[in-house]
Amino acid sequence: MSIVITGNPGVGKHTIAEKIAKRLELSIIDINKIARDSGLFEENEGVKDVDTEKLKKILAQKISENNLIVGHLAPYVLEKNQVKIMIVLRRSPYDLIAVYKNRKYSEEKIKENTGSEILGIIAHDAISRFEEKIVQMDITGKTIQEGEEKVIGLISSNEGNEKVDWLDVVIKNNDLRKFFAD
Repeated sequence: MSIVITGNPGVGKHTIAEKIAKRLELSIIDINKIARDSGLFEENEGVKDVDTEKLKKILAQKISENNLIVGHLAPYVLEKNQVKIMIVLRRSPYDLIAVYKNRKYSEEKIKENTGSEILGIIAHDAISRFEEKIVQMDITGKTIQEGEEKVIGLISSNEGNEKVDWLDVVIKNNDLRKFFAD
């Protein structure tokens, strides 16, 4: 069974995964890279779609005991018996705006991704499929080293799950229109 790091784009999955893999001497399986290298991404109205069923089959052949799997598609392409623990990294949607602008995302893609983080789509889908194997971690304001230490703690104890509710924050700030279309 593998350790999995997932979450929305821009939360720091790959940065943290590289540190953890080095520290624990694990090989990284990058779901997006495998999908890209396998020709599974299709452009559909400006959005990259992936055939998750084909990706599941390819991943099943690549996963061994000593892996760290990383990618936002993890909840959709892995099976419960392949996962030891799945850590869902979460990050403030306010911080993600700057990350996405730096990545030159369109306004539509920024709203789509921040909206997904606010609503906790990946976290919800992961919890629905992987139940007790899921832990959430708010990475907002943490240095890479602090994030690494927190993830190591989650892996070793499977404790420290954080309840993350960005919707409550956004509503209190009266910012629904900032993140969601009218």
